[in-house]
Amino acid sequence: MPHSEALTVEKKVKGRKRHIVTDTQGHLLHVKVHAANEHDTIAGCLVFEEALCKYPSLLGVCADAGYRGTFVDYVQLYLTCLVEIVERLPAGWVLLPKRWIVERTLAWLNPFRRLSKDYEITTASEEAFVTLAHSRLLLKRLTNL
Repeated sequence: MPHSEALTVEKKVKGRKRHIVTDTQGHLLHVKVHAANEHDTIAGCLVFEEALCKYPSLLGVCADAGYRGTFVDYVQLYLTCLVEIVERLPAGWVLLPKRWIVERTLAWLNPFRRLSKDYEITTASEEAFVTLAHSRLLLKRLTNL
């Protein structure tokens, strides 16, 4: 299944950050967990590069405003992909284009107790549990049809 565009966002958990890359349907393509002291623009470069290695058909990425700067330059210059940054609007509640897709994916993962806090010792096990939780969601939807 070719993917033309990916969406990326980070979720802060005490002491760590979870970066996820989804397709336009909200299905998880890649997850990366790292220490919270690493800046989003630098970590985002590695996350999207790994996602691009897994899915070479990705043509671009839509990211939130936290990825401005280094991330945009790196992806456009070295990975030769398009980058669209979704800026936050200052007043009131407004539906931000495409960002809701990734936020919905994170909301799908909220009911999993193991992901509610930083229970895992290693980042690799936390990445595995995010992938496992999303796989469980997909299997449950498949069996309910």
